[in-house]
Amino acid sequence: MYKVKTLCVLLSCLFCLSAARPIVRSIKSTHEFDRLLKKHATETGLPVVVDFYSDGCGPCRMMAPIFKKVAKDFADKAVFVKIDTNSQYELSSRYRIQSLPTFAWFIGGNKIQQEVGGIGEGPLRQYTEKAIRQAEGENIKLELDSLKAFYAEVDPTKAEADIENVYSKCTDLKKKKTEFCQGPAAQNLVRKLKKKYKKAPATTTLFEPQPSSKTQAGEEEKEKKTTDKTEQKPSKPSKSNTPNLHLATKEQLMEELEKRLDEERDQEIESEDVEEEDALDDNHSRWIPGPFPERVVIVGGGPAGLASAVYAARAGLTPLVIAPSMGGQLQGKGVDVENYPGLHNMTGPAVIASMRSQAAHFGAVFEEDIVVSIDASSRPLKVVTNSTGAIETHSIIVATGADSKWLGIPGEYELRGGGVSSCATCDGFLFSGRHVVVVGGGDAAMEDALVLSRTSKKVTLIHRRDAFRASKVLADRVKSHPLIEIQWNTVLEKIEGKALPSQNEGEEVDLDGPVDMIVSGVVLKDVTTGETRNMDCDAVFVAIGHLPNTNFLEGVVEFDPEHPGYVKTFGQTTKTSVPGIFAAGDVSDAVYRQAITSAGSGAAAALDAERYLSEEGLGNEATELEAELMAELAGEMAENASEEKLGYNAYEDAGGRVHGIRESVGAEL
Repeated sequence: MYKVKTLCVLLSCLFCLSAARPIVRSIKSTHEFDRLLKKHATETGLPVVVDFYSDGCGPCRMMAPIFKKVAKDFADKAVFVKIDTNSQYELSSRYRIQSLPTFAWFIGGNKIQQEVGGIGEGPLRQYTEKAIRQAEGENIKLELDSLKAFYAEVDPTKAEADIENVYSKCTDLKKKKTEFCQGPAAQNLVRKLKKKYKKAPATTTLFEPQPSSKTQAGEEEKEKKTTDKTEQKPSKPSKSNTPNLHLATKEQLMEELEKRLDEERDQEIESEDVEEEDALDDNHSRWIPGPFPERVVIVGGGPAGLASAVYAARAGLTPLVIAPSMGGQLQGKGVDVENYPGLHNMTGPAVIASMRSQAAHFGAVFEEDIVVSIDASSRPLKVVTNSTGAIETHSIIVATGADSKWLGIPGEYELRGGGVSSCATCDGFLFSGRHVVVVGGGDAAMEDALVLSRTSKKVTLIHRRDAFRASKVLADRVKSHPLIEIQWNTVLEKIEGKALPSQNEGEEVDLDGPVDMIVSGVVLKDVTTGETRNMDCDAVFVAIGHLPNTNFLEGVVEFDPEHPGYVKTFGQTTKTSVPGIFAAGDVSDAVYRQAITSAGSGAAAALDAERYLSEEGLGNEATELEAELMAELAGEMAENASEEKLGYNAYEDAGGRVHGIRESVGAEL
């Protein structure tokens, strides 16, 4: 009896914890993922959205909070899971993950779509909604009796054997024959019948809607109480509760072990602490629009922008930082940052997270958005964003950094996500034990080559000159590394690809869909002789520098004529050609382009903006209005107090007219 009560208490704890089940489930094994796909293919019909990620991948970290946000919005309509490709090699190999992050959508156990890279919230939400609509459309079942009744109405001459033949074809469309005509096959048949007869047969729902977590928890709690009452009745002890293990076959034992492991994993998921996922959330201060213009808007969330935010916040300017949750050179740097004083054993994402936390601590506010234009034709200035709209501000600090350059050669764009990448830290380990190519001669190329040499069988570094422009320390490491081969005076002419190998047995193939391609080799050209040659490889990593993100400033500020794309600043300051607009970091630095120099210029931009606001007399309008209202209220209170000192005048209260008023009232007045 005591054991029964203990079991009920444990079950009660599990039921209570079920309401706190993580919105994004972390997959721990191939078997667990297969079981999850099978469950939702046969029991719920819900689409499964998968995030293939790695902890060392900057874009993966950037997309994690977006993925969870979308998962919250569609919690009852889709299932969201994440798979760490570092630990789940079999799954990443099965689905041919060539770039990170990779997002995949499954319906009925089959992959229907796959997207690579930091695609952003919009596309992630759009593709998820598309999968949900498809799953809902395929959630139908057509029974044979319904089909017979339909033909009896629209085509009475149709023979019963022909009707059964039509129905049989529907049930045989899947590789595993089903009892009913259901899912996509039923949807397709109903669509054809409706097109032909202008009417569709009656269908039923294949999967019933799943109850919400609160409803499910309530039903489980009610069931638990009923179980408690039942178990309170005395029961006769059984003769033996010990299983006869020696009578079971090996297959039965393995089946029972697998079943118990599945139950144990389910309990782990139900009791999993949601704090692990909450740690991915961006808990920094969110921006709330007010009635007055902002004093400082900082465009960009890298070292320059966040240094500006720290300085501006400490000056009491409450800066608004506008930046997308994805993007940024330092944010995507998975290796340790070794050249920033005071930082040791910290990756790029960790540095950015620390800077954001510090800026928020001093009062900076954040808005995840993309700036598309700036209107400087009138005052206050206007910052136009993709989602929020126009934001008025008295000053702007532009710190949007730079994006990776691409070669612009044949095959480069077509094979992105199929072995062509600009992030060795993100995608390098996906080509473990294989031959990869790195293009470039600066620090970025050296770092990529060294990172890839940890996991790749061979790294070929392509450089168009006979000497590197990278720092001596990094260049010497690359030259002395046994796995890195350098091709001097060589350029890439073309990246060649091939179709993916045949799909795994049992996996459905869309013959009408586009063919997925992967890198198979490159065409090299010797710049001194002009000769070309082919070389086989499995991946190409492009590291040839960056271009400043300044397109949205075209026609607004002046650009540096000697360095196209870079904003021109004046007088050894961060001031641009437009008063109130300042530039910091890589958007105006065509020479150094380092995280620490960007942070320094960010601090300078905040000081310049603070000085500009003071000179123009642009203070905190909200505080000033509050002070004026308080002063006016204090004046009224002082005036009322002085009137009370003069005494109460009843005649004045009565308007000075007391004629015609009864004596009793007059006496009271």
